[in-house]
Amino acid sequence: MSSQISQQYAFRAQKSVGLVHGSPSYEPVQDFQAPEATARVYQYSPDGRLWALALPTGVQIHRAEGAQLLQELPIPNVVELNFSPRGTYLSTWERPGCSLVKLDDGSQHKNLRVFSVSTGEELVAFSQKSQNDWDLQYTISESHAIRLVSQEIQVFRPSEWSQGIVDKLKVENASSVSLSPGLNPSVAVFVGEKKGAPASVKIYGLLTLNSPPTCQKTFYKADRAQIKWNMLGTQVLILTHTDVDKTNKSYYGETGMYLLSAAGNFDCRVTLDKEGPIHDFAWSPNSKEFAVVYGYMPAKAMLFDQRVRTLHDFGSGPHNFIAFNPQGRLMILAGFGNLAGKMSVYDRKILGQVASIDAPNTSWCEWSPDGRFILTATLSPRLRVDNGIKIWHCSGPLMHAQMVDELYQASFRPTPVDSVPAFPQVVPPAPAPSASIANLASVAKPTPTKTLGAYRPPGARGLATPAIYKREDEGGLPASGQSTPSRGYSRSPAPPGAHDRNGRRNVPGAPHSPSPGPDSDRKGANRKRKGPKGGKKEDGTATPPVNGVEEPVGRPSIDLQVNGASIGETSVPPTPGADGALDPIAKKVRNLNKKLKAIDELKEKQGRGERLEATQLKKIESEAEIRKELSTLGAPES
Repeated sequence: MSSQISQQYAFRAQKSVGLVHGSPSYEPVQDFQAPEATARVYQYSPDGRLWALALPTGVQIHRAEGAQLLQELPIPNVVELNFSPRGTYLSTWERPGCSLVKLDDGSQHKNLRVFSVSTGEELVAFSQKSQNDWDLQYTISESHAIRLVSQEIQVFRPSEWSQGIVDKLKVENASSVSLSPGLNPSVAVFVGEKKGAPASVKIYGLLTLNSPPTCQKTFYKADRAQIKWNMLGTQVLILTHTDVDKTNKSYYGETGMYLLSAAGNFDCRVTLDKEGPIHDFAWSPNSKEFAVVYGYMPAKAMLFDQRVRTLHDFGSGPHNFIAFNPQGRLMILAGFGNLAGKMSVYDRKILGQVASIDAPNTSWCEWSPDGRFILTATLSPRLRVDNGIKIWHCSGPLMHAQMVDELYQASFRPTPVDSVPAFPQVVPPAPAPSASIANLASVAKPTPTKTLGAYRPPGARGLATPAIYKREDEGGLPASGQSTPSRGYSRSPAPPGAHDRNGRRNVPGAPHSPSPGPDSDRKGANRKRKGPKGGKKEDGTATPPVNGVEEPVGRPSIDLQVNGASIGETSVPPTPGADGALDPIAKKVRNLNKKLKAIDELKEKQGRGERLEATQLKKIESEAEIRKELSTLGAPES
């Protein structure tokens, strides 16, 4: 191919690797032999030279270019893989439930192993129960490696694994540790809040681990933390979480963010201007800027500099994901998971949007090494339908789509940034898409049907949505610290034909009642409960009962046309048989007949052999008295 850019994507399935060049070719690699067994995990080395695949029977290590098999490690049931930064070592992890068993000598089986990639020899092994942060952390030169064990930071020299631990630091209640990149590595240690003591973050120099920390900060409302260093390893962002929100504003707890300098010359809380959780954050590759997506939906996105000064507000939208391309020129703002999968691509140079992409059901999203393409994938087991990958150009068009029955992982082949040409001054145009896009376009799509939209009550149909119920990015009112607007009625005047200011509905064509006076609300409510004395209106005329119930004063009269005939309230006759149309004798007869009917039902139960209560038997015994009373009233039995 004509381009110098070499990229590669792979995915966990029985098909594995396809090669993508600058003007992409999406054909599978010729020499790769797909395994017969289903593989669920693979891993590229950070420099992109090597590629490892975990099969049920063992682990295979391939050369990424040409998919040549280099090593085969007979280690079954491996569920995690990871290479060291230069691809010298490969770590594997097995589930503790199937591997942590006692050996013949009484020692515990080691489920975390480190192998030499060149020889396939096992160099060192550990017992590691938790899958979170399971692997060792290496410096960029692979001169040192660290791991956190029982609140103790242990330091190793990978070139001399046989020497064991070369340095260590005990930090009480330490729950997580992060090793910085860069030539002067530092170690950030997080201690969660416990028994009233505040949480803290301390930063130590790796080579001076037992010296006082170079930077530290304490704070409350932090049970756990997510730590992200910039590319130079000079500054670190700490995202703190609590399990419970004591203000009861969020079911998912509270979040906070802090920025610390490894040298100890700067630390600051990242103050955000909208209440709600912090959904995602990312450093720019230039190590001088970072972006945060935060707040109740629609979430805000903000760009800050390294001194936490605001550089740009990207506005509000349905976003919970953010990612810079490797050159730091473009940025994705997207909403995945329970959001619709809308992606917006922004140009950092002009701080404007250059593309909008619709990628629903996305489980994984990442940039290509050259920063021009975006990979989105729908993965199993999160979603077991529509599994597959899609590759988009940064300007928006879909370049390639490939569906897979069960897809477990997808990624581009890593490429060092210094070996990739610089991003052009202007966003380049998209190349021609692959044949898979033409095939998608040729498939007949069903005729679109008119969407019904959200339900609206009859009184609100045909009217504009009040601002309080609109999203903020659609012209609605700004959120006031709560995730949902108040459920009360709007205080704005009701539009014509909906409701008047007293909450009564205006019926088109009906005469309107006069506006009540200032004291009429309380008096009118009393009249509605009690009714006018003597059953008369305010003008002294009698009010005929409707269905045996007197009409309360103040109710507007309604005159509707049904089939051309006018129907007024005063023309409705009493309903025969209603309580208001019966004399006292008729009411008594009706009640006695109800009792006889209940007695007949009890007799049927007794005849079926069901057991009756004493009160029910007493009711059956009173049948003769009830019939005698009916006969004295001269009424027939019903």
